[in-house]
Amino acid sequence: MYQKLEECPSCKHTLFTNHLICTDFSISQESFALVRCNKCGLVFTNPRPDENNIGAYYQSDKYISHANKSNNLINGVYKIARSFTLRSKRQLILSYKKPGRILDYGCGTGHFIDFMYKSGWESVAYDPHIKQLSNSNIRFHDTIQKVSNEDKFDVITAWHVIEHVHDLKITLKLLRKKLKKGGLLFVAVPNINSYDALHYKKYWAAYDVPRHLYHFSQSSFKVLATTCKLSVVKVHPMKLDAFYVSWLSEKYQGSNNMLSAINNGLKSNRQAKSSGEYSSLIYVLKT
Repeated sequence: MYQKLEECPSCKHTLFTNHLICTDFSISQESFALVRCNKCGLVFTNPRPDENNIGAYYQSDKYISHANKSNNLINGVYKIARSFTLRSKRQLILSYKKPGRILDYGCGTGHFIDFMYKSGWESVAYDPHIKQLSNSNIRFHDTIQKVSNEDKFDVITAWHVIEHVHDLKITLKLLRKKLKKGGLLFVAVPNINSYDALHYKKYWAAYDVPRHLYHFSQSSFKVLATTCKLSVVKVHPMKLDAFYVSWLSEKYQGSNNMLSAINNGLKSNRQAKSSGEYSSLIYVLKT
């Protein structure tokens, strides 16, 4: 079943403008409409599969964040890049907080939370699409109710997760409430104002319909944060995303040209040095 939204999930405005028609290139090959809120600028997939039916769009080895196999070149490169980003994410968090209690909300196969556990953090993980983690020392939950019953955390991370959740504001408000006093929430999302997004348009891999329900600019994300009583401490770039997303986008538009992807990734990061509009951004949030 499909769900059509009559109001913006962020600001509740009821007037939208058509943005793009995008294809689910990775799994179903279905097409989905994206609309832009006329008030806050949030772009969102509308209509979209409801919560009871969205799971079918994750049930594939092609969906990389839920797979462990390096069964093709793109997947292999993704996993090499992941080993680098694990260290950079840990370093970013340590620049704000010493080791304490951490929740990884939307942990996928658990590589990040396992890395943090081995780095001395008391680690808890949540993902509704995974049944268990390989590291039994990490407390794992597959329902939001169990997360609600957890004690509070020094750090909560949501790496490319918020764009997937149906109850957008409810989720952010829950995460806010689970922070200790002085705790921080780290949220990574794609940026629709990046060079690679504007270059690839409907082929931009980070639209990833229908799994990505929301498509943020910096301004629309900050409006959402404010409505959820969160403030942005700082915004950090995810520079490697420009290359991976560009490569996947090249594949989607039929060229699969690695040199073109590298060139566009470089252009995206180069332009973002002055604009701040990197392919993906990490928002550090506090209450």
